[in-house]
Amino acid sequence: MIKNKCKICRRTGTKLFLKGERCFSPKCAMVRKAYPPGLKAKRPKSLSEYGKELKEKQKLKNWYNLSEQQFSAYVKKALKKRGKVEDAGTFLIKELESRLDNVIVRLGWATSHSQAREMISHGHFLINNRVVDIPSYKVKKKDKISIKPSSAKLKSFSDLSAKLKKYEVPSWLSVNKEKLETEVIEEPVVDKENLPAEVSVIFEYYSR
Repeated sequence: MIKNKCKICRRTGTKLFLKGERCFSPKCAMVRKAYPPGLKAKRPKSLSEYGKELKEKQKLKNWYNLSEQQFSAYVKKALKKRGKVEDAGTFLIKELESRLDNVIVRLGWATSHSQAREMISHGHFLINNRVVDIPSYKVKKKDKISIKPSSAKLKSFSDLSAKLKKYEVPSWLSVNKEKLETEVIEEPVVDKENLPAEVSVIFEYYSR
């Protein structure tokens, strides 16, 4: 439901773009009611360390629209990489960004992760000319992503080329906006300054 998803953003105090185009409109709950839901919501509350960690975890989990089980699996995988990779936080974000459902959103082919997940599950996308219907599929360098020819005629995709003319995609994706074809040219580029949550705090939550 729209209201429930809007409450998630209000609780975390961050616009998580869970409702796609609605989040860019004046109807966005974070524009109209930029405070947590509830009768006493307008009063600022001091959070414990645990509360801060939980809040940051919820932000990132909901940013990618993942279940607790899915998200914790990614975090635990990243924690195991400590000492083996240059930065475990960057590793975590790259793993999340590489999910097919996230890539479809980054391309502008879907307005939210939930919409992208539904499209993928219905088999609308090809990777290297093969249908992939798993939202968590990890895209890799040199993977070619396209819309299945029979799906391209659907209303969801028929006017995409026009909509995307001024849309800016991440630098790690090379896109032909006319043919709606994409190639992954490198690993996801992580912009730490624009992340919705503090990854180090999330690691503390799962290290308890």
